[in-house]
Amino acid sequence: MMPGDLPTKLSQHLKENIRYLGKLLGETILAQDGQAKFDLIENIRKTAVRIHRDHDRKAVGQLERILHGLTAPETICVVRAFSYFKHLVNIAEDLYAHQLTRLNEDDPVPGTLAYSMGQIGQENLALKDIDAVFQDALVSPVLTAHPTEVQRKTILDIERSLADLLSARAVLVSRHELERNHLLIQGAIALLWQTRILRFSKLTVANEIENSLSYYEATFLETIPEILQDLERDINRQFAARLRQPYYLPSFIRMGSWIGGDRDGNPFVNGSTLCQAVALQAGTAFRFYSRELEALKRELCVSTRLAGVNDDVKTLAVRSSDQSPHRLDEPYRLALNSIHERFVMTTQHLLGGSESMKAANGTKPYASPDELLAELYILTDSLKANGGNALIYPRLGKLTKAIETFGFHLSTIDIRQSSEMHEAVIRELFLKAGYDFNYAELSEEEKVEVLLDELKQPRLLYSPFQQYSEFAHSEMEVLNKAREMRNQFGPNTVRQYIISHTETLSDLLEAALLQKESGLLKGIWGSQKIQLDLNIVPLFETIEDLRHAPMIMGQWLSLLGIRHVLRNQGNEQEIMLGYSDSNKDGGFLTSNWELYKAEISLVELFNQANIKLRLFHGRGGTVGRGGGPTYQAIMAQPPGTVNGQIRLTEQGEIIANRYADPVVGRQHLETLVAATIDATLFPQDALESRKRRAFESIMEELSACAMTSYRSLVYETPGFADYFFNATPIDEIAELNIGSRPASRKSTRRIEDLRAIPWSFSWGQCRLLLPGWFGIGSAISQYLDTDEKTREIRTGHLREMLEHWPLFRTLIANVDMVLAKTDLTVARRYAQLVSDKKLREKILGKIEKEYALTTEALNLLLGSDERLSGNPALANSIRNRLPYLDPLNHLQVELIRRYRGGETDEKLKLAIQLTINGIAASLRNTG
Repeated sequence: MMPGDLPTKLSQHLKENIRYLGKLLGETILAQDGQAKFDLIENIRKTAVRIHRDHDRKAVGQLERILHGLTAPETICVVRAFSYFKHLVNIAEDLYAHQLTRLNEDDPVPGTLAYSMGQIGQENLALKDIDAVFQDALVSPVLTAHPTEVQRKTILDIERSLADLLSARAVLVSRHELERNHLLIQGAIALLWQTRILRFSKLTVANEIENSLSYYEATFLETIPEILQDLERDINRQFAARLRQPYYLPSFIRMGSWIGGDRDGNPFVNGSTLCQAVALQAGTAFRFYSRELEALKRELCVSTRLAGVNDDVKTLAVRSSDQSPHRLDEPYRLALNSIHERFVMTTQHLLGGSESMKAANGTKPYASPDELLAELYILTDSLKANGGNALIYPRLGKLTKAIETFGFHLSTIDIRQSSEMHEAVIRELFLKAGYDFNYAELSEEEKVEVLLDELKQPRLLYSPFQQYSEFAHSEMEVLNKAREMRNQFGPNTVRQYIISHTETLSDLLEAALLQKESGLLKGIWGSQKIQLDLNIVPLFETIEDLRHAPMIMGQWLSLLGIRHVLRNQGNEQEIMLGYSDSNKDGGFLTSNWELYKAEISLVELFNQANIKLRLFHGRGGTVGRGGGPTYQAIMAQPPGTVNGQIRLTEQGEIIANRYADPVVGRQHLETLVAATIDATLFPQDALESRKRRAFESIMEELSACAMTSYRSLVYETPGFADYFFNATPIDEIAELNIGSRPASRKSTRRIEDLRAIPWSFSWGQCRLLLPGWFGIGSAISQYLDTDEKTREIRTGHLREMLEHWPLFRTLIANVDMVLAKTDLTVARRYAQLVSDKKLREKILGKIEKEYALTTEALNLLLGSDERLSGNPALANSIRNRLPYLDPLNHLQVELIRRYRGGETDEKLKLAIQLTINGIAASLRNTG
């Protein structure tokens, strides 16, 4: 154990870093914008601090008067200052979190691989049991380009540089080094202050692809192989006494992406963007491999005069064009040169560029990553056989893990489209093929019959000589390009076809038929050799769809011939679950409960069918969209649902928060892996059946009440949509240049048509964060609304659930965190943007009542009226943010009022957008 005062010192160091960065920002503003603006910003800051720390009521009025009197240039300067300060605080807090993790290395905490390995040792598990998990394991973060990313890549790059400098500062000792570091930090902050924080134009899909690739260069390409290497080393160390030969860990961390393939509601994604995404991804992987091979050629200078070498290495060496007499005794270098030459040929073959190299001795490009790996394994085997084990880990071992992980494609791109769009294409295909029925008007039974019959036909519906609508052509083009990309870069390039809004069995069969029409289905439906190239992944999103999911998948598994399809896809089925839309549909508590129930039913169904089930979790950044601490969320999954495999989306600003910095990125990836291992081998949700049934019965009752309360407000209260569109910055968010996808699926002002992401984003901006808590207070209040004796018993039941049931414990912990960020005083200011006083008071009154009930319920269950009493570090972080957050909220309300009132100054619009960015940075989440 480290000395007990070190955590205190780290906490003090965090405060010092925040003060240090804040001081440098102040000096930068003073130098750039002058004394008057610096004094103005300081006055606002000190007044806001008095409000929160001293509860000075007079200061509230003073702050309002100061902010109301700002000119447009002053407003922009103030907003930028408070926004950038929160960016700097985030950097300091990330460094603190990393230092705290390192401090706990000798006493590891849950969510680290060291803790997981310790558990394996304590339980005395056999290697064969561990290996059984890893042989079938999959941990797959899937990057998505959702419209919540409010930071420019340029800003992220500067902030990453700042993070590196601040981290280095902690270990510098000489005055000269510290002074140089100080000047570099000062320069980075000055550059940040003079860099435009917002984009001038809306992101294109190509921009989103390029932005996503920066995280591979910063984090994934280096970090994932290192994690795999280190975990493999730890397993070998732990089982050393029982091993006959070293254990080789499969590369089970695989990146996924929706960027360039997610067509659901994004008209700008098409066949061209898919090809562009694949090519750019492959280029990123190939450049990395080429750099590593070049480095290996320089480093692996083993001489045959000093060490032995296998004959296979000599054979590779002979193939090299470099036969300099100076290197004839260095066969590894020559072998690597021949491998690199062949790899360059492969790059030119797959990605084009300069004229292909003419290889001597008939060498051809690598046909697959496996061929490249086979030659690298020759080097590895030779080093192992000749006393060179220590030479493998530094680079060669990491490179082989990288190629095993990323292949030639870097990341598997999912294609996603709405079931409504599939139906429209199928309807047109039948119509153009001369069928005399309207497919869209058929009953579900008739659709299934027609689709199955068509899948059994050897001929196609689609004809290249027929004229189709631009829409149908575009849909078919995406699938055609997917086929081409798979043929060029390998089957892992595109593997999943996700059907959003899955509501019926025919939705799955439509996707199968479209694959047939695009050459992605080989064979006839029902035949044993049938091959469906893209796995059909239904996405269940609404409460009703989640409830129907087991029935629909039961019908799918009952189809004649489906077992042949699944067997030829590895005997597994992936299902995606939507957290965002189910929350928007039924509220926080019901969404989580229906997801939990659906998972249990689906696991039972697939276990009975003896088919592996992999769940794909469509989680967002906010609690209202399935966010929250990752380790706890995975450990709270129902028994048997993780089973060594998990895919989950990483969306919007969460990608930057987690992966822009490689140190933070490694921590998060480790957490994903550790949670997957722990949930599989040491599940926390292991209640005995009688207690489980009792808890589930209570949860069912709570959920029904919570959903009634939520839907009563959102969907059944007249005028609620008007309140939402006026009392939140939803319209202003839609004008931000933060994503290629529209904020709504349809051009309406109905809540039903609004995407869940801007819905959540908007509630966060006005500090209500309603999707993360509304309904749970009513549910618990009603459950306890009984005689005193029964109330006491029921309170005991809830506390028992809190202690013993990970699902309920995680839900309550997340609500606790959300309420810590919620501020009704600020929300009332936003409500003033609603001109209809009667409507404003009615809606806000309902929200305030539910907030009071929720606060009361948490106080009762947690035994404290202080939010986050069990997590003082997070509580302190949020508390320290509020004085810098409130002025941004105050300004946003005032600016929106003026903007909506008809003021057309572009600086006004810019200032609003800056407040959106600053509030998002302060809350550390958006959508």
